[in-house]
Amino acid sequence: MDAGNRRVFRPPLAEPKEQGNLQRRNNDSLHKSKRSIPQDQTNAENFYYVKQMQARTPMVFVLHDGETIEGIIEWYDRGSLKIHREGQPNLLVYKAAIKYMYKAAG
Repeated sequence: MDAGNRRVFRPPLAEPKEQGNLQRRNNDSLHKSKRSIPQDQTNAENFYYVKQMQARTPMVFVLHDGETIEGIIEWYDRGSLKIHREGQPNLLVYKAAIKYMYKAAG
């Protein structure tokens, strides 16, 4: 291989003022490329509640003490659910008291 045919490509040198700006831009882009912190909430729970409310899906709620409640989710907030029950009083149940819930059969 002939060493005389090789060429070295170098980027043009920037002016000192421009170098400072380029460094700042590079530092800013480094900060932006860092991994973002995952969100605290995915809103999947809220989406599920809204879906069941709109469809008026009969649900069964099993509480930590073993009691079961059947009804339709009327509304919810951060810490509780309002459950509409036919022929019985409506209930406001704390989410912390619910062990799990599922769609009622039929």
